[in-house]
Amino acid sequence: MTKLHMTDWDRDAALTTARILLEIKAVNFRPAEPYTFTSGWKSPVYIDCRRIIYFPRARAKICELAVEKLSRHIGYESIDAVAGGETAGIPFAAWIADRMLAPMAYVRKQPKGFGRNALIEGDVPDGKRTLLVEDLTTDGASKIRFTQALRDAGAIVDHAFVVFFYGVFPGSFETLSKMGITLHHLATWWDVLEACRDKPYFDETALAEVRRFLENPVAWSAAHGGVASAEEALSHKTAKA
Repeated sequence: MTKLHMTDWDRDAALTTARILLEIKAVNFRPAEPYTFTSGWKSPVYIDCRRIIYFPRARAKICELAVEKLSRHIGYESIDAVAGGETAGIPFAAWIADRMLAPMAYVRKQPKGFGRNALIEGDVPDGKRTLLVEDLTTDGASKIRFTQALRDAGAIVDHAFVVFFYGVFPGSFETLSKMGITLHHLATWWDVLEACRDKPYFDETALAEVRRFLENPVAWSAAHGGVASAEEALSHKTAKA
């Protein structure tokens, strides 16, 4: 599977999402003090999609765009259930499931250790075409873990959705594609940079450094003490799991 063709609607939805994220201050640029992800990548940018839950009009619009995009690219009757990944994916899964009139469950990162020792909460979508939902993805690693848990429980998982996809680190689409998963998203960092043309959210020095990162994220990460390959990132994240 390859990255979905971008239609005019997709581009408009991406810019709308990027502008909302900028407006609610979910976008963080910090070139002088890079962020370190659990995968070991170093990045001058960080997105906090959890902020969306605090802003009712922003979250309503983002969920509206999410359901419309899913309907356009997957179909109106092609999803039987929605599953959120613990923890950030749970509210988005709930809102999307509500709009799609679909059952909703969520997947734990690990069994809770007592009671039923369940990995999937709500109900197990056994035999159901299930959409995995999270807030964002950098390299797709957590999507693989959650997808495997759902599939092991009998769910059919061919699609995953995130509000924000970093869209720069190598191997993301390829790794998911090997598992037969199509990743759907609303916006990337390139959309954020385009939205920044309309309004000076950040100074030109910061924007220039972010552009350098986006043009060669692997080299930028390595130069700032982070991992320098997709294989190294996967190994780093696996060791921390």
